Amino acid sequence: MNTVSYMLKTKGSKVFTVPVDGSVLDALDILVENKIGSVLVMDGDKLAGIFTERDFVYKLGPKRKDPAKLKIADVMTREVITVTPQHTVNKCMSVMTDNHFRHLPVLEDGKVVGIVSIGDVVKDLIEELQFMVEQFEMYIQGLR
Repeated sequence: MNTVSYMLKTKGSKVFTVPVDGSVLDALDILVENKIGSVLVMDGDKLAGIFTERDFVYKLGPKRKDPAKLKIADVMTREVITVTPQHTVNKCMSVMTDNHFRHLPVLEDGKVVGIVSIGDVVKDLIEELQFMVEQFEMYIQGLR
């Protein structure tokens, strides 16, 4: 079973952030420009929250609030569940499934070192399953 550390080595550890005093429009610009689903909200080098597409849809959409006039701190998710590089891919999948979200910031010694998405987790699981299938096929062919 692979770890978050392995996933970050494979995908990279680039993280998109917005300052805690930034506007929702700032965050939306980052999401759109980079074709991503979440942005981490930072207070200096500390994780203050996360803002996702779902936050935008559920917190701003129905109320028709102007994202240029809202601070990200007013709509971000403050209670952020995180993982460490030592967590397994299965643990990430479990946390995401149990909590109904698709992005997990990765912290090491209190510092952000990456983020994993449900897509990263699924990709890793598929690659691991493909490897196991190949190993079984080679084993079975060796028995013939």
